[in-house]
Amino acid sequence: MKNVRIGGVPEHFNYAWYLALKQGHFKQHDINVRWKDYFGGTGQMTQALRNNEIDMAVILTEGIIKDITEGNPSKIVQVFVESPLIWGIHVAHDSTFKQLNELKGQRAAISRYGSGSHLMAYVNALHLEWNPTTDLQFEVVKNLDGAVDALSQQEADYFMWEKFTTKPLVDQKKFRRLGECPTPWPCFVIAVRDEFILNEKETLQSILKIINTITADFKQIPEIDAIISERYQQKNEDVKAWLELTEWSQETLKASTVEAVQNQLLELEIISEKWPYDRLVANLDD
Repeated sequence: MKNVRIGGVPEHFNYAWYLALKQGHFKQHDINVRWKDYFGGTGQMTQALRNNEIDMAVILTEGIIKDITEGNPSKIVQVFVESPLIWGIHVAHDSTFKQLNELKGQRAAISRYGSGSHLMAYVNALHLEWNPTTDLQFEVVKNLDGAVDALSQQEADYFMWEKFTTKPLVDQKKFRRLGECPTPWPCFVIAVRDEFILNEKETLQSILKIINTITADFKQIPEIDAIISERYQQKNEDVKAWLELTEWSQETLKASTVEAVQNQLLELEIISEKWPYDRLVANLDD
């Protein structure tokens, strides 16, 4: 039995992994998958990959590309979710902020540096024609609970996180959403440590085949909206809206997409240089 450690955010996007584990699909192939939830998001997972705490991660595209260029010994093996991630831009419910332009120069809560909440604050600044050097300030809050505390206690002013995950907090009047900022690229990819790709290629291919079989027909699972609604404590109408917007993928990340992500990160001075495609993406068919 091969032991494989996989990390991801505890969100509805990863319910397919839960199904595969619950239904014993990996063990049928003599693979013992141990899943770990990372409430701190992408920044926490990139560190876990670096520390050899996990072998694989379901992780934000821009975050892992940035970290690989900074020495993370991993590569992207596949797109997991093809559609963009829609980031909600939130303030405390009783905040005096009413419009996005009022957040210019204010403190953005981020889970940690290098996380999606950090990088997307730059993308949002670019969209709003702010100066990222002078118009962004950051407060590290570790996770979603930390963001709730920071905004309510006025230790930070706004917070960007996936809009459907935070929708219950909007409904509970802990957050108020001022706007949205979609990623201009596929949101989630599967990244794997180089060592694991080299030594366990067949195991990796088996894992991808299993999860791809589930995601290919994910929307056709009977009552999937009701199941996700109950498990993640979201309104059924919100889950249905999310399912309509979300498209999973079973394909390799395109060179044109890698180019677009790196161009954006370079423009924002988040990375210092662009890397060749084959240093970021592994083609398992080679």
